[in-house]
Amino acid sequence: MVTFISAIVLLVIGYFVYGKFIEKIFNPNDARKTPAYVNADGIDYVPMNKQKNALIQLLNIAGTGPIFGPIMGALFGPVAFLWIVFGAIFAGGVHDYLTGMISIRNKGAHIPELAGKFLGSVSKHIVNIFALLLLLLVGTVFVTTPASLLAILMNGKVAIWILITVIFAYYFLSTILPIDKVIGRLYPYFGAVLLIGTIGVGGALLFSDYKIPELTFANLHPDNVPIFPILFFTITCGALSGFHATQSPIISRTVEKESQGRYVFYGMMITEAVIAMIWAAAAMSLLDGQTLSEFIKTGTPSSVVNEVSMTLLGAIGGTIAVLGAIVLPITSGDTAFRAARSIIADYLKIDQKKVVKRLMIALPLFAVSALLTQIDFNILWRYFSWANQATAAIALWIATMYLFIKGKNYFVSLIPALFITYMVFVYILNQKIGFNLDLKLSFILGIILTVILSVMFFVKAKNNKVNKIEPDIVVDEMP
Repeated sequence: MVTFISAIVLLVIGYFVYGKFIEKIFNPNDARKTPAYVNADGIDYVPMNKQKNALIQLLNIAGTGPIFGPIMGALFGPVAFLWIVFGAIFAGGVHDYLTGMISIRNKGAHIPELAGKFLGSVSKHIVNIFALLLLLLVGTVFVTTPASLLAILMNGKVAIWILITVIFAYYFLSTILPIDKVIGRLYPYFGAVLLIGTIGVGGALLFSDYKIPELTFANLHPDNVPIFPILFFTITCGALSGFHATQSPIISRTVEKESQGRYVFYGMMITEAVIAMIWAAAAMSLLDGQTLSEFIKTGTPSSVVNEVSMTLLGAIGGTIAVLGAIVLPITSGDTAFRAARSIIADYLKIDQKKVVKRLMIALPLFAVSALLTQIDFNILWRYFSWANQATAAIALWIATMYLFIKGKNYFVSLIPALFITYMVFVYILNQKIGFNLDLKLSFILGIILTVILSVMFFVKAKNNKVNKIEPDIVVDEMP
């Protein structure tokens, strides 16, 4: 209990102290017009108030990540709490805030465009592939997971393929319609269900007879899976997630003032970390490692969500909590496809004002995703996890380049960039989905590759300074 409460307190302090520190480094300027006004088109660039933007950002970035990830991360024991807390404060929050704000300063540019500007044209093409792969995997995973949760909630009375079809239909509408017509109107209701369910689980856990385990550095995973690097690819959205770098530019196109950035971007990352803490603690408290592992293997984390919710809150409260868990992936899946459409449109320079042109991009995306739903969930999740953290590393390198060119304190993004880049190399070198090398050899090769990449980065950084790359696009000031 002490560890859990201390972790929540640290997250709140992190927002007010470190979040403010990061904001001061970036130095937002409310005199600058934001993309919502400069590029206003009534489709993607639409000014919306701070609270609505924050809620949409939270629901966009959360997905099943802060629930499924922490549930699987709970297999490692309370050491998972450390990654959620320090990852969110020093990596995830920095990643989300700087990605969102740099996008605002560059007319709402998505991550491939930013990579092209700050890391070079080759990087733009690579990141474009990475981002689209990630978004397709996210969209697919976030179709199957809410469908599986709904199937459990309905006791299998409705065929899962029907549920998948209904979710796809919603995703399609939210992808092609103006952002304020579907997403902007439905998200407040979705947010209410999420908050009620999450607060219910957290409150019931605190006042129940179940004991939240205290911090230990022992690896409690029943299969003795190594903490490094697996933990950092198991818990992503609750600590650091590259998926957020694909979502923040969506909201960078609707933010009214730059000063709202800390609340909207950094603040919602911290809120997501609190959600992750609650579900990780609940999984650890109610189920021992072996039982938790069996639940995950036999029914994906969906069965754990259902078990925890019903045990803590009973039939009615548990149903609300499960609905909250269903809301998260649905409200990330819809914007995953929307972001993919926007990235392709920006890359191919296809104007999106006409619905026909939106359909031209959206329909093939949904066709590919429908095929991906036939792949085993666990395999999809592994590829999603690696692509996710690789994208996070890229976004942090972009942020580091931006701060370096501006002559600001770039170490705040460089340190997490180095860490997650190293983990990305070690993971792909060691895992079966990668090169399947020995773990010790992977650690050594990971260091070598990270050093090489770092040297290449700073050579590029110095060239950018010599060539006087302008990090911010000049716009008119607000009246």
